[in-house]
Amino acid sequence: MILFPAIDLKDGQCVRLQQGDMNRATVFNDDPAAQARAFEQLGFEWLHLVDLNGAFASRPVNAEAVKAILEAISIPVQLGGGIRDMATIEHWLEAGIRRVILGTVAVRDPDLVRQACRAFPGQVAVGIDAKGGKVAVEGWAEESRLSAIELAMRFEDAGVAAIIYTDIERDGVLKGLNIPATLKLAAATSIPVIASGGLASLADIERLLQPDCAILEGAISGRALYDGRLDATAALELIAQARDAAS
Repeated sequence: MILFPAIDLKDGQCVRLQQGDMNRATVFNDDPAAQARAFEQLGFEWLHLVDLNGAFASRPVNAEAVKAILEAISIPVQLGGGIRDMATIEHWLEAGIRRVILGTVAVRDPDLVRQACRAFPGQVAVGIDAKGGKVAVEGWAEESRLSAIELAMRFEDAGVAAIIYTDIERDGVLKGLNIPATLKLAAATSIPVIASGGLASLADIERLLQPDCAILEGAISGRALYDGRLDATAALELIAQARDAAS
């Protein structure tokens, strides 16, 4: 299992939102590149990055902060938020992003996802953000009629590298991951699934290391890492121990 630390960018700062509400943002660091370096130094293997302004503007907004992060670290980065066309996908991959995350466009233009997967094998993920089981788009401001599983099944044979599944109602409120919904989605698709939304403590890490969660690629943690509820060193040690035991 991979634990992805999250950096959400709003107005060039590292923030966390509650349930996707841009008006309920807490600033945790005004230097995102320094935060990225700190995560790398702790031993994280990947970084999860979101351009929050971009998600609402339908185009990249925090490009300078993203570039500063890419210059500051060597671990791979996956990026979502405002990526709605092939030119932007190509731009970010050429800039050094390892994997782009397509969210709203996966609902609006599924053919673009397929095209991107063909052009950039292994470098395109789909972000499925759900509220009450229904997929939300446009920075979570709109709800679609699609269920998370229905959306995932659209891309079963497209070559999507991963699905990042976020339970919006749990995001940023530290109530724990929605394991049942995440496992249900993972069981319905052959695409690797990453859990997101609500990871709060070492108990969540321990739950993710149980046998039934072995089908998941990993999980994303944000607020719990910033406010100290989740000890990064302890979490990474638990994951390493589980890997050693399985090898």
